[in-house]
Amino acid sequence: MFQDRFGILLQCKGLSPYKIAKDTKIPKSIIYEWASREREPVSEYLIPLADYLGCSVDYLLGRTDTPEVNRSPEHQK
Repeated sequence: MFQDRFGILLQCKGLSPYKIAKDTKIPKSIIYEWASREREPVSEYLIPLADYLGCSVDYLLGRTDTPEVNRSPEHQK
């Protein structure tokens, strides 16, 4: 599920694995392995990736079909 959603988000947002690596400081090799379906994500990279892509971790992992981030009221100000 992660690789499907990751690939879709890359296409929809016009992002390359290189750009994501550069902007998030997630190692480029890991991002390329996600894109080629060689590796599943580890928890330390999920939050920065979700923040960068503008979606929730739950969406990336297939726990919800809604990509929007659920924010508490104090974060919506």
